[in-house]
Order: sequence, then C-alpha cells, then structure tokens
Amino acid sequence: MPGDNGKGADKGADKDVVIIGGGAAGVAAARRLQAIRPELSILLLEAGDRLGGRAWTIGLPGASDVALDLGCGWLHGARTNAWTAIADEVGLTVDRTPAPWNGGRRLQRDEADTQAAQEAIGAYFERLDSHEGDDTDLAAALEPGNPWNGQIRAIGTYITGAELERSSVADYNRYDPGPGPDWRVREGYGTLIALYGRPVPARLGVNVRRIDHRDAGRIGIETNQGVLSARAVLVTVSTNMLAAEKIAFDPPLPDKTQAAARLPLGLADKLFLGLAHPEALPADTHMLGAISRGATGTYQLRPLGAAVVEAYFAGDLAHDLEREGSEAAFAFAADELAGQFGADIRKELSLAAISAWAAAPHFGGSYSYAQPGASDQRAVLAAPHDGRIFFAGEACSHSRYSTAHGAYETGVAAADLIAGAFSRNA
Repeated sequence: MPGDNGKGADKGADKDVVIIGGGAAGVAAARRLQAIRPELSILLLEAGDRLGGRAWTIGLPGASDVALDLGCGWLHGARTNAWTAIADEVGLTVDRTPAPWNGGRRLQRDEADTQAAQEAIGAYFERLDSHEGDDTDLAAALEPGNPWNGQIRAIGTYITGAELERSSVADYNRYDPGPGPDWRVREGYGTLIALYGRPVPARLGVNVRRIDHRDAGRIGIETNQGVLSARAVLVTVSTNMLAAEKIAFDPPLPDKTQAAARLPLGLADKLFLGLAHPEALPADTHMLGAISRGATGTYQLRPLGAAVVEAYFAGDLAHDLEREGSEAAFAFAADELAGQFGADIRKELSLAAISAWAAAPHFGGSYSYAQPGASDQRAVLAAPHDGRIFFAGEACSHSRYSTAHGAYETGVAAADLIAGAFSRNA
C-alpha cells in the first residue's frame, strides 16, 4: 500500500536532512534530494498514517476500480504540471476528458439565465483583473444589487475556500496554474503522490513537537517517538499548523508564525454519493446546485463514468456542513439534486464517502488563501532561516498556491537550496 514504506524504516537518530510532512512538497523534495545528492541521509516524518497530505484517494465500497479523491483531484495546467509526467512515469493513467471549465459537459438550464449569469460573472472577473491601487478583498468588486452576486460568491469560495470578504485581490491576480487544460488521474491524485513517495525513507505516525536550532551545528527534532538530529530541516506542514504553533521553534520564528496566520487554509470538502442505477444521471456532467445563492454545492455527476456523484462544498457552507456531520451534508446535496432531477433521485442516492478537512488534526483546512494585504507573506514563509531551516508547501508558492504542483515546485526549489547549502559547507 502507498505510504507503508515508512513503518520501521531507517531508525537512525542522526540525519543530514529531516523533512517534516509527507504531502506533495515533502515527497517532491525528498525525491529531488535523492536524485541530486544521493550521498545525503534523508528521513521524512509524517504525522498521519499515509503519504500524500491533502491528496488522499480512497476506493468506492464495492467497486475496486473506482478511485475517489477526497482532496485535490484535478491536474491543473496539466500540460506543464509536473505530476502529469510523473503519473506516466509510475504507470498511472491520465484521463484527458475536458473539465467543465475547459469545455466539458455542463447540465443545461434556462438559456437566458445561463447567458445573463455568464455575463455577470465575466464582468466581475474582469473587474478583478483590472484592479489597481491598494490591495482589497474580492467582495469589493461586486456590483450592489446584481442578481447574480450569489453565484459569483459561490464561485469565489470554490477558488479560495473562503468568503470573498476575507480574500486578497492581489493574491488572486497572481494566481497562475500554468497553461493547458485540467485533467485527472484515473487511479487518483492521492494514489499518484503516495506512489511517487514509496522510495523515500519515511516514518509514519510521527508528530514533530519542537525544532531546537540553538546549536550552530545540529538541529534537534523532538517528536512523540523520541529525538532526532539533522544538519538541515525542511518544514512542509500546513499554514494552520504553523500559525497554531503545533511545532514550536526554539528560538521562536515569529515571522513564520505571523506569515502563516495571514495565509490561512480555506475549506473545501467533498461528499461522494453512490448511485444505485448509473443511468439515472448523465456521465461526466457538471451541475451547480443553485444559481442565485452563494451557499450552494457544485456537483460532478458520474465523474469518469463512475456510479457516483461528487459534491463539492466550500467556504462557510463547508464549515457548517462539516460541523453538522455527514447526514446534514447528505441531506443538503440530495435536496439540491432533487431540485434539478425531481424527488425520485433521492431513492438512487447513498452516502459513499465524505471529507472533513477542517477537523483533520494534521491539516486544519484545504488550501491557503491570502488575507487582503498578505500576498507578499508567501515569500516570507518560503524564505530559509539561517541556511538550515527551510520551508515548502503550496502556501509558499507565489502563483501556484492551492495546487499540488505548486507544492511540488516549492519542494524541488527547497531541495535545491538545501543541496546548495551542503555544497557550501562541505
């Protein structure tokens, strides 16, 4: 199983490099260091019981050939996304079915309403693109009284995981996932990252509690399973964990804690509904739950032809449904689907799987957004400290934050910096 490589692996207490966090950034950094500095001893520490981080694939009960991504699921900017080539390298299948926003299938509604909504949404994003002056929040570009503001708000939460009032225009305008369409990995994005991490010496179930860098020589890493030491440490944990000081730095690193607090994780949760009869819904078709309110889900009907519905909730709605539990999320999704397909669709639906990223103990959310005025804090977070403590992860990416390939790129960049530091100190 992906991630099982870590149990009992490499028990030595002294390493050249310790990587904290087994998500996309940590795995990418470790593989890069293995390639360019094979003589270095590397150990990856992961608090959970698997590799992959916020990429997590599970199976559909009763259907071993269906992969459900509870975390990231789309290869954004797929033609230049590093994970696309890696998927081919490790023998997984990249599905090139167009995403809804790349011309894929959408459920048709009233054409006049659809046209009016698209015009309003397009005008809103043009106003964001043309913003000048001091940074502000995404809500500032709304037109008071516009009847499509609800749908605009819904789309905004899908992008950042937070309500418009909390999110930076400057950060939004820096976002660039790269050219090309968005594709999927049939076996799952989480499967891809975990599989790529198999050659990495790793220990699972290890909670890092303190990083002691008072000594000019080696860095002490205190964990729930004892103390290790390293010449360099790479930290790839989420901003919510850093802001909450789940890992204490001694001496403290207040610039990192403060930067992380200004780059909190938004929330996007997924609910997968099983379909008793697949033909009840069209395959690989997108549907927005409601077109006039912000608190609505977005639905991928039968993704990749599977007998499931993938429901996606973000922002305050996701927080509310996560607190209320799986039954509330199921009822909400069933109501929105029944509003489109009629009450009989309820008989087809069953709960298959659900995520709860806000409550996940090692994450606390889904992907980072910048508060107004905080976009430059991404560079602050990414900057190495004292040439010995390094940082990576999607929140450290200037323009590809919130993506697994942004995390990959920051992990590779950090690995190159670590390799350079070892060369200078050799």
